[in-house]
Amino acid sequence: MPKTAYRKEENQFMKNLSRLAGAIILCAGVMFNIAVYANSDSHASEAASQNEVEARNIQKVGIGKKVYLAGPMFNQGEKDFNLKFTKLLEDCGYQVFLPQRDGIEAAQLQGKTEEELIKMIFELDAGEVKKADIVFMNLDGRVPDEGACVELGIAYGFGKRCYGFKTDTRAVESGLELNPMISGCMIKIFKNYNGDKLIEEVKQYLSKNSL
Repeated sequence: MPKTAYRKEENQFMKNLSRLAGAIILCAGVMFNIAVYANSDSHASEAASQNEVEARNIQKVGIGKKVYLAGPMFNQGEKDFNLKFTKLLEDCGYQVFLPQRDGIEAAQLQGKTEEELIKMIFELDAGEVKKADIVFMNLDGRVPDEGACVELGIAYGFGKRCYGFKTDTRAVESGLELNPMISGCMIKIFKNYNGDKLIEEVKQYLSKNSL
């Protein structure tokens, strides 16, 4: 092949290669911009969706009086305080499901396999959360009770109104008392390191406000 023809073909090849590279860069840029836009739109959509859930929950305040009381119940002190808090809510006209009192009786658990126990307890408690209008969560402990956290997640996902109370001085870390994924679900959290004073504060709140 003559040198001039070879150079012509080489030049043409380089031009085509340059055009192809330019097209690839252009496409990559367009795809990047689309991805950025879609991602920002997704975040905006998620934020709007969360705001809508919160707005709907606040609008429902005072509608329905069925309460599910979630929290630890593994020692007598925890059980006694749960009962005291339940009595406060019931005296204010709320219907409360308290798992330690209204859940599956110990006699019904006798002779069951672990799988049967899990199914019975989960279905009952999750079902009662779904029936409730409100979930009130005891947030005490080094970290909040794991089961109560699951119940809170179910409640929030189903659009229930969520409240919490805390008498424990322990915190997640300095300057942050609770994990934001927990506190972010709550309409209001009542805090007082004296249990009797906390009960009185909630009583005063309910004398003027609905849950």
